[in-house]
Amino acid sequence: MALPWLSVVDTLLDLTSLALSRKSRRPQEDAEPQTLPGRALGHLETRLTGVVMAALKEAFDRDASRLELEREQAERERVRAERLLRLELWRQAGDREIGRLRLLAGVAVGSWVGTLLFSTRLMGGPVGARVMLGVGWLLLLAALSFSFAAQSRISGALARVDETAAQMRRDELMAGPLGAMVPWLIVLGLAVIGLAVLIG
Repeated sequence: MALPWLSVVDTLLDLTSLALSRKSRRPQEDAEPQTLPGRALGHLETRLTGVVMAALKEAFDRDASRLELEREQAERERVRAERLLRLELWRQAGDREIGRLRLLAGVAVGSWVGTLLFSTRLMGGPVGARVMLGVGWLLLLAALSFSFAAQSRISGALARVDETAAQMRRDELMAGPLGAMVPWLIVLGLAVIGLAVLIG
C-alpha cells in the first residue's frame, strides 16, 4: 500500500514551522548559548533537507515505476481479454453456421425419405416421371453432400482459430459457395420430384 506522501511532507513542514516559531518566540536574551555556530546549524538543516528530499524522490520514483508496471499489466490484460472475446465471437459464428448447415442436411434427408413414399407409385409410371424422381433424389443427395463438405470446412477453420485469429477473415467461417447452394438444391430437388408426381 502506498504511503500518503503529500500528508507526510505536509506534517514535516508543519513540524519545521512549529520549531521555527518556538525559536523566534524565545527572547534573545534568555536564549541559552548555542553550542553550534549559526553557520553549522544552517549547514545541518541543508543536509537534513537534502536527505528528506532524496528520500521523497526515491519514494516517488518507486511509486512511478510501480504505477507504470500496473499500467503495462492492465494493458496486457486488456489485449488478452479482447483476444479471448474475438475468439469466442469467431467460435459462436462458426457454431451458428454449422447448426444452420446441419438443419439443412436434416431437411435434405427428411425430404429424401419423404419422397420414398411416392417412389412406389412412380416406379410403375412413365419413364419421364422416374427420370425426374431420380434427378430429384440426386439433387437432394448433392445438397446433403454439399452440406457435409461445408460443415467440415467450417470445423477445420474453427480448429485453427486459436492460431490464426488475428489473420482470420469472416468468410472463412461461412459456408462458402457449397453451403450457399444447399437450400437451392433442396428446393430444386423437391420441385423436380413434385413435377414427377404430377406427371406420374
